[in-house]
Amino acid sequence: MALSQKESDIQLMLAASCHLGTKNCDYQMERYVYRRRLDGIYVINLGKTWEKLQLAARIIVAIENPQDIVVQSARPYGQRAVLKFAQYTGAKALAGRHTPGTFTNQIQKNFEEPRLLLLTDPRTDHQPIKESAYVNIPTIAFCDTDSPLPYVDVAIPANNKAKHSIGVLYWILARMVLQMRSTLLPDQPWDVMVDLFFYREPEETKDPTEEEAADYGGDAQPYGQLPAPGGVPDQSWDESAPAGTVFGQDAPAAPAADEWGAAPTAGAADGWDAAPAPQAQQAQFGNADQFGAQY
Repeated sequence: MALSQKESDIQLMLAASCHLGTKNCDYQMERYVYRRRLDGIYVINLGKTWEKLQLAARIIVAIENPQDIVVQSARPYGQRAVLKFAQYTGAKALAGRHTPGTFTNQIQKNFEEPRLLLLTDPRTDHQPIKESAYVNIPTIAFCDTDSPLPYVDVAIPANNKAKHSIGVLYWILARMVLQMRSTLLPDQPWDVMVDLFFYREPEETKDPTEEEAADYGGDAQPYGQLPAPGGVPDQSWDESAPAGTVFGQDAPAAPAADEWGAAPTAGAADGWDAAPAPQAQQAQFGNADQFGAQY
C-alpha cells in the first residue's frame, strides 16, 4: 500500500530526528510536545509539525512577490538550507550574521523591507525578531521545545539544532510552496534531492589540486616544482649518493692533506695554502748587527 504524502513526510522527518527536542520545555511549547522520554528529552508531535508546515506554506504563497520574503539563518547548519530554499522559491536569503538595522535603518546599504520573515532559530536570530516587531513584519520560525516565542507569529515545532533536521524541514516547506503555486503537481515527485539542503563540512569538499589533476588526465606537477627539460636527467639531491658526487658526476679526488708544518710540495695547486713562505729580509736591511754598528 502506497503511503500518502503526509505519512511519507513524517517518516522522512523521523529519519532526520526532527521529533527530538531538548531537556527543557517552554510553557508555550507544551502544546506541541507528545511525551517525555526516560532520559528527559521531550518528543515533538510531528503531526502538528506537518500541519504548521502547511500553514506556513499557505502564508508564503499569499505573498505576490517572492522577493518580499526574507529567509534568514545565523546558525551555520541552516545557511545552506536557506540559500537552497531561496533558490527554488524565489525568496531573498540572508545567510550569516544579521547586521543590526537591516529592517529599521533606511540609510544602510543592505536595508530590506520585507513583508514576511522566515527564521531558523528564534534564540540565535533574536535580533531580526526584535527588529521585525518594530516594523510589524510577520515572523515564521522553526522552534524547538526550549525556544522563546515572543514576537513569533507562526511557530513550527521541530528540532532546529541538527543539520539533517533543518535540511529536511526546509525541503518539505519548499516543496509545499511549489505545489501550492501549481509549479509542481501534488502527485509528481520533486526531482530535487533533500541532500542539497544539508550542511556540508569543509572537509567533505574535494581538494582543488586533485580535481585539476583529474581534469588534465595526467600527473600534475606539485605547486612550485617545474618539470625536468628534455634530455637533461633529473638532478635532484640524493642523500644516499657517496661523498664527492656532484650533479651525478664523480668529482676529482681531493689531494691528501699535508702534515702541519711540512714544506709545500712543488706543483701544488694554486690557492691560499700555495703561497710561498716569506724569506728572511736580511738581503734588504742586512744583518741586525751591521744595522746597529752603522747607526
